[in-house]
Amino acid sequence: MTNFIILASKILRRTLAFSKKSATNAVPTVSPNRKTKPKSHIMKRLLGTRFFTRLLLLVCSLSLLSILLLSKCGLESLKYSNTEDSSNEDQQSSASELSGIQAVLSNKELSSKLPQQESSAGVLSDNSASLQQLLQQREEESRVEIERLTAEIKALKLQLLQYTNNNSNRNHHFNGISSNSISDVSQSPLITNTECSNYIKKQIMQAEIFHGTPLNNEYELIPFNHFTYSRVYPSDLGLGKRVVEKPIGYKRKDILEALMKGLETLNKNITEKIRRYTLDDFLEGLYRIEPTTGTQFELYFKTKLVNKTVVEHGINLNGFTKIVVMRPFAPLQTISTKFLPGPKDKELIHIILPLSGRTATFQNFMDKFVKIGLKNDRRVHLTVVYFGEEGLSEARSIMSRVLMTKNSGGNANNLRLLALNETFSRGKGLRVGAERALDYSTVRTTQNAQKIIPISNQNQKSSKKDVLLFMCDVDIVFSARFLDRCRWNTKPGKKVYYPVVFSLYNPHVVYTLQGKEVPPENEQLVISRDTGFWRDFGYGMTCQYRSDFLKVKGFDEDIVGWGGEDVMLYRKYVTSNVKVIRATDPGIFHIWHPKVCSGGPGGQKLSADQYRACIRSRALNEASHAQLGFLAFKDDIAANSSPSKYPVHPLKPMKSSAFRSKAFNKSNGK
Repeated sequence: MTNFIILASKILRRTLAFSKKSATNAVPTVSPNRKTKPKSHIMKRLLGTRFFTRLLLLVCSLSLLSILLLSKCGLESLKYSNTEDSSNEDQQSSASELSGIQAVLSNKELSSKLPQQESSAGVLSDNSASLQQLLQQREEESRVEIERLTAEIKALKLQLLQYTNNNSNRNHHFNGISSNSISDVSQSPLITNTECSNYIKKQIMQAEIFHGTPLNNEYELIPFNHFTYSRVYPSDLGLGKRVVEKPIGYKRKDILEALMKGLETLNKNITEKIRRYTLDDFLEGLYRIEPTTGTQFELYFKTKLVNKTVVEHGINLNGFTKIVVMRPFAPLQTISTKFLPGPKDKELIHIILPLSGRTATFQNFMDKFVKIGLKNDRRVHLTVVYFGEEGLSEARSIMSRVLMTKNSGGNANNLRLLALNETFSRGKGLRVGAERALDYSTVRTTQNAQKIIPISNQNQKSSKKDVLLFMCDVDIVFSARFLDRCRWNTKPGKKVYYPVVFSLYNPHVVYTLQGKEVPPENEQLVISRDTGFWRDFGYGMTCQYRSDFLKVKGFDEDIVGWGGEDVMLYRKYVTSNVKVIRATDPGIFHIWHPKVCSGGPGGQKLSADQYRACIRSRALNEASHAQLGFLAFKDDIAANSSPSKYPVHPLKPMKSSAFRSKAFNKSNGK
């Protein structure tokens, strides 16, 4: 800017000097030998010179203004600020400027003005460079903004696709969604992409991946499970369980998605087909589930080779590649809120009990049923389906004593005995009991009512309303809270309940090894490692509605004798659209009893699969692994030690895990 002002001032000074010189040259000297010209001619020359001087001043002023305008606004703004209407005037003014500058520079001062022109050209080049830099900066900002918007569009498309899939899944089961569920989900705040990304980063940083976490004791550590593409070596099944298994179902899907993510990461910048990673390059991996952060995977691949000659010989010289993948858990979301009915409005449960013989055990069952079902819960009915003639009269008398006992709660509506003169079949007994189950939820009878409704009327009445069934065995003890869970975890056409029962060991082994007498049965109901185990292979105890039971066509009644029919029914539900609630339940116990694997009650022979299952169940029911070890090595223990040196300590289950008989009795209302 300063250089332009200096240049303009120099041009003005030289223009003034040139005008004075012209004026002095315009007054001629009178030569004695020459005739003087007329006065009018001299005046014309003076006026012309002054006019030319002012014209030059005007041209220089316009030039100065245009230079200032160019230096301040730039070439581009000046270019776009000119309109078509004023283009001719600009051309004329520029022509006059050029002519004035040429007239000024036509004299001998051209050489002195060359450095000044060079300096003005340098200033113009500096301005154009700064303008170019500004344009490049604007271009970079635009590119960054475009990339950001493109990423947001992709994220929104992905979110829209997820919402579409979720809506399709919800529409598939829309009839089962309550109004409370819909309102809760709609009122829950939506999570933006930024919040989701921040939450995922937080989950990754909190997980024990990049750093260790100090724990209180060794029991808090979550071990990893080793796996390959076709095998999983679980660490949480413990003694007596499977030590290796094939990944199926959700576990296979989870592992396969992790492997695909690892391959996607490895092949991100690889274009050559020979160098791309496949599942054949996967060696092994580890995974574990942290309940608060997510599932962690550590995947090991053979590193791909670059040298073709080495690839052809199949030699691995590049080592291995480790990929760490995590499936973080999302924030907790409230899905539904449901109010459960109180004691007066509880669903009526129909207990179906197949029986053949074992009348002493049936007497114990009835004593507990009166206390828990009839006096405490008061919303249960019992149907006993008895097979054969042997022991039938004793079973009938046991139920009659309950009906005649004052304040027992039993009457002809909630206690029934169905006799079948056939070979024992648990499946058939449960089917007959389910078909004969009646709904007396709207019928009020007196305590001593003895009226029996004919079977024809029973069938007519039972077909009007669906009923909740609990399929039970005579050696089962349950609490009142279990009956509530039976109601909570069942819904017609939607879900069935298959509790994992806690099975007690042989009390003669458990307490004899401790040097104690066998306590009463209600004092044996303790959940600990030394008193029993979770019977995760048993599916006989189940709560379900009659409509669901009949829809899957019930049990396979061709199976006679011990076992098999309950597993078949369980598989029918698993392969259907009904949700199966399978969970450990501390309110239901299987009482130990001697198990005979020679055949069924009628003397029929067991198949090979039934016999193996019976022997396995017998071995697991007898005692714990350590207790069986004491029995196996009791001679060695007696020969090499004395009771005073190695005393057998009494059983002390941990308070945090033991389900004591006191709590059990409290839940039963004692």
